[in-house]
Amino acid sequence: MKDYSWLQKRLHQFALSSQFMREVTFDAEKSLIRTNKDTDNHVFVVGLARSGTTVLLNALYKSNEFASLLYKDVPFVLAPNLWSKLLFNKQDINLVERAHGDSIKISTESPEAFEEVFWMTFNENDNDVQEKFKSYVQIINKKYQKNRYLSKNNQNIRRLDLISKTFTKSNILIPFRNPLQQAYSLLSQHKRFINYSKKDKFISNYMRWIGHTEFGPNYIPIHQKNLTYGNNMDINHWIEQWCLSYTNCCETLKLKDNIHLISYEELCSSKEYWLGILRMLEIENTYSYEFKESQKDIPIKVDESIANKALSLYMNLSNIALR
Repeated sequence: MKDYSWLQKRLHQFALSSQFMREVTFDAEKSLIRTNKDTDNHVFVVGLARSGTTVLLNALYKSNEFASLLYKDVPFVLAPNLWSKLLFNKQDINLVERAHGDSIKISTESPEAFEEVFWMTFNENDNDVQEKFKSYVQIINKKYQKNRYLSKNNQNIRRLDLISKTFTKSNILIPFRNPLQQAYSLLSQHKRFINYSKKDKFISNYMRWIGHTEFGPNYIPIHQKNLTYGNNMDINHWIEQWCLSYTNCCETLKLKDNIHLISYEELCSSKEYWLGILRMLEIENTYSYEFKESQKDIPIKVDESIANKALSLYMNLSNIALR
């Protein structure tokens, strides 16, 4: 996004910043594009950011069984079929490291988390939102000529019940990671993108327009009430968010059989664990994928009480995760 031209920046603003424009483009897409009936055999990757959701998305997308929103679908992510018909929407397969500085390389053909634009446009409490979301999934499947949809949206950690009810036969995967490592990574990315946005205001605008509030200049905590650690420049804030988020996941997990916890450390250390995920998702042509575990020394003080609480929950998650 730092290399966008003036025209590209204005186009993003035009397409994404206005709720009215987003609704208009979605309505036009839904009216003009004929879709197939939904199969309800999709995969939703959710979880607190920095838990391995992007790597898991890329790994599953490699199967070639899924349609997913790609970077080239921006900025008209609610009308990907109509956008693709414009002459200047060209393919670019050149790989570059994404702005996170985490060695993940992307091109316009890479999948990413743009689904949140839909949820920013339509109220999830509306009576017809489930039908609209089903239509949206069908639209994306139509564009990429697939029957199965693959979503990565960290914000869906707040919508586990809604997603599960909308697609009862689909699977929701929730990666989790060592809480201290994940919290340190979240804090590092939070500071990184705040610094980016000070140098380029468009970065902050872009992240806001696509609903990227997990960290950075537009950060909104998943859990906001009765916090012990309210300072988001403190690692303990991120550990507390980890505890609250995954405790809620456990409570929802008890009520749903299509939600699965995925241990990222196990994914990195066991090839069989990955193959088991493929089998569970009914992906017949199994294949290997390189998952790399990141372990960093944490040079800042961590409150012992919240750390112990998080590590205890981490052990519980490991015991009930997918086997």
